[in-house]
Amino acid sequence: MTELNTLVRLVREQAPVAVQAEALQRLCLERETVERALYLQWQPRSQSFEALAGGSRLPPGSGDPLQANDLALLEHLGERARLPLQELLAVPSWLGGRLRRAGWSQGLALVLPLQAGRQGMLLVQGTGADAEQWLAWIAELLGDVLALAHQARRTAPLLSADPQPALVLDEAAVQVDGNQALRQLLAEFPASQVYDLLPSNYAHLLRTCLEQGRAVHEVSGERDARQFLWSFVPMPAERQVLVHGREVTAQRREQREAARASRLYRQIIENTTDLISRRTLDGRLLDVSPASWTLLGYWPEELRGRELLPLLHEQDRQRVADRTRDALVQDGYVTLTYRLRHRDGHYLWFETASRAIRETYTGHVMEVVSVSRDITARVRAEEGLRRLAEVVEANTDLVLFVDPGGRVTYLNPSARRALGLDGETLPASVAQVLDDGLLEKLEGEGWEAARCEGVWSAEGRLRGRTAAPLSLVLLAHRAAGGERYYSLVARDMTERELRENQQRRHQDELAHTARLVTLGELASGIAHEMNQPLAAVMNYASASQRYLKTLDSQPDAAQRVAQGLAQIVEHTTHASEVIRRLRAFLRKGQRRMQALDLNQVARTALGLCAWEAASAEVAIGEAFADNLAPVYADRVLLEQVFLNLLRNAIEANRERHAGAPSTVRIGSRRDADGQLCVWVEDEGPGASGTALEQMFTPFFTSKPEGLGLGLSMSRGIVEGFGGTLDAMAAATGGLRLECRLPARKIEQ
Repeated sequence: MTELNTLVRLVREQAPVAVQAEALQRLCLERETVERALYLQWQPRSQSFEALAGGSRLPPGSGDPLQANDLALLEHLGERARLPLQELLAVPSWLGGRLRRAGWSQGLALVLPLQAGRQGMLLVQGTGADAEQWLAWIAELLGDVLALAHQARRTAPLLSADPQPALVLDEAAVQVDGNQALRQLLAEFPASQVYDLLPSNYAHLLRTCLEQGRAVHEVSGERDARQFLWSFVPMPAERQVLVHGREVTAQRREQREAARASRLYRQIIENTTDLISRRTLDGRLLDVSPASWTLLGYWPEELRGRELLPLLHEQDRQRVADRTRDALVQDGYVTLTYRLRHRDGHYLWFETASRAIRETYTGHVMEVVSVSRDITARVRAEEGLRRLAEVVEANTDLVLFVDPGGRVTYLNPSARRALGLDGETLPASVAQVLDDGLLEKLEGEGWEAARCEGVWSAEGRLRGRTAAPLSLVLLAHRAAGGERYYSLVARDMTERELRENQQRRHQDELAHTARLVTLGELASGIAHEMNQPLAAVMNYASASQRYLKTLDSQPDAAQRVAQGLAQIVEHTTHASEVIRRLRAFLRKGQRRMQALDLNQVARTALGLCAWEAASAEVAIGEAFADNLAPVYADRVLLEQVFLNLLRNAIEANRERHAGAPSTVRIGSRRDADGQLCVWVEDEGPGASGTALEQMFTPFFTSKPEGLGLGLSMSRGIVEGFGGTLDAMAAATGGLRLECRLPARKIEQ
């Protein structure tokens, strides 16, 4: 039964005739009494019957094959359906001789055309008593079955079992057949026909398929946003077309999403600043993203096929090669930091995360996908921070980090030593670090000034037994997240304070020496100052003695003696004042800062050099302003400054006028900025621009016998009081020196 069904199916499907003949022969040979079966088909070109089944070829007949034919046998068959084999052999033909030589002697010949328009017959040879009867029955059965098979409607192979919708259309595009899957699909579209699911040009496709005898594959059709692909397969014998379809809605959606994702992925790759690459496990680059140009100066085409390791810094190659292969094979991923050479020759730091792509079944690493990021700026910043941290740790200054609440979060070793802290102990706040005065300044103005201007500075002392003097700088910072924090940098000024005290003592020594030198130069003036009161005392004493002798004779002698004694007291007081003034000028000791009247100090200096001015025929002109505020300074040092200015002016006038009368002017004023100024102006030869710049340099002098220390020392004294001492050209052609000092209020 299986072979019969196979034969019927092959006939309906118009399988090749040789295949049908092979099935027909197998069907006959299933009967035990059948010895041989052979199907023959008429061949018009050779005008003979030829066996079609490959395993049962007939030997050639006798005579000339070119002259042999089976036309007589074809005519003898006529309208007959079957005839005994002996009768066939009796007909003179090329086939008869071939059959006799093949051993065919008895059996039955059945006229069964398997192909339209071609005569064919089946030869069957059997044994047994019922062979002839069975052969007659099988002949009738095969004839009826083949006739029905030829007349049956041709359908697509396995049409009913196909899970995809399929149908058969005739040449007029009328549906001939359809499978269950098609009917189920149509049930999902109420009030729709199968033509609504097909491509809109299905009629044109059907004609093309039949006319050209070729299949048309996967043409799109759509219904209610659902998409289908239809294939048209021709069946030329029946003038029909098998239409086979499948729904691709989900597939098309996935394809669109995949295409969109692919475009997005490509855009990301082409626009990302990171370098994305594919390479083999041994380091040969397969592909790189366009970022290679901006990062390394190479276009992707230049890097494809190149080895990666030669681009690495020579100090990184071995480490990267060893770690990369082992980590990718064992773990499947690795992250490394190394240096890559730019096309220009310099090296950049990269951080690369690599992942291995493995073969599904074997696990073999097929390729490596890497994402590389340029971290040169980060590495340099970290290196800078590391060096800065080393500088902060090794700095001899005290460094503290403080949060906005005043809590100390960090101390460097110098700060720990200064505060006597061990281990990781931190003060609770800056209030435990700074003394009350400095802390009050910090709370009053420091935090706000640092927030507004970024920096604030002050001077004060540490809290505790050491109470070291500090020069403090407060800096305001912002973290990456915008949080505010502060750093305190404090320098221990103990050594500076000691140096300043030593320098002040040294300056006092120099000032004292200068005063001694000045006293030597003023010796004649001092003698003159002392001789005048002493001579007057001598005269008044002598006169008083004479008047005492004449008390009896002269009534007014007692009054004259009293007047003489009064004059003696006055001149003695004057001499005492001169000596006191000299002693005060020569006094050596600590500075005594006090509130002073500038005009009074200047006039005292005038008294010390009055005789020197008179001997040089130099008149002193005064232009002192009234009601000046006091200044806070040391009287002796300030007198020495004014005395130096006056004596320099007198010397300048003497140098230019050589004994002729001249004038030196001295005066005072209050400037617009609130400072008080005492100026001295001479009529000397003046000074050049270069001399003005170097005038206050130690040991610079234009005098043949000068030391060049007077003006330098005077400027140092004035600056120590918070003022300035400057020189400029005067309108008289000489030199003008101006001493400016800040006005101070006297504390009550």
